[in-house]
Amino acid sequence: MYIIVGLGNPEKKYEHTRHNTGFEVIDILSDKWDIKVADKKHKALCGSGIKDGDKIMLMKPQTYMNASGEAIADAVSFYKTDPSSELIVIYDDIDLPVGKLRIRPEGSAGGHNGMKDIIAHLGTEAFTRVRVGVGAKPADWDLVDWVLSRFSPEDEDIMKESRTRAAESIEAILSHDAEYAMSRFNG
Repeated sequence: MYIIVGLGNPEKKYEHTRHNTGFEVIDILSDKWDIKVADKKHKALCGSGIKDGDKIMLMKPQTYMNASGEAIADAVSFYKTDPSSELIVIYDDIDLPVGKLRIRPEGSAGGHNGMKDIIAHLGTEAFTRVRVGVGAKPADWDLVDWVLSRFSPEDEDIMKESRTRAAESIEAILSHDAEYAMSRFNG
């Protein structure tokens, strides 16, 4: 079973913020694959289905960004999945320009608190991640205010396309592997 997780924060006030980019990619996959993400389990909203013969679970942790690992570790343990081959995490990255994608089969948290928590709970950095660039924090902004802000109309146009490409990259990972998706979507 593949567990595909989009990171974000619950509550209406966080919708469409930079930090909820992962949730929005899950919404695209949910619509595209006709998998309703509404079941409350593993401290997350989840939805299961079949994609090209593979069992899939889409997941939006409801533990808030910085505690995402709790929900993910619970699901990984319950379904006895191997994070290195069956877990994909989608999240926002301030170190990438708005709309740029970066796929990696493993790696460090890179300063992202949600990823730090996931790595701590799983005890491994070996899982696929799809990073979606949300732009660098301006010098006069607080980091929390930046990641909880919304995109300008111009950047939102870029992000619409980027979120769609992120969803397509997930399909490429599932049909091929992370290396293949990296060659198509990175850069």
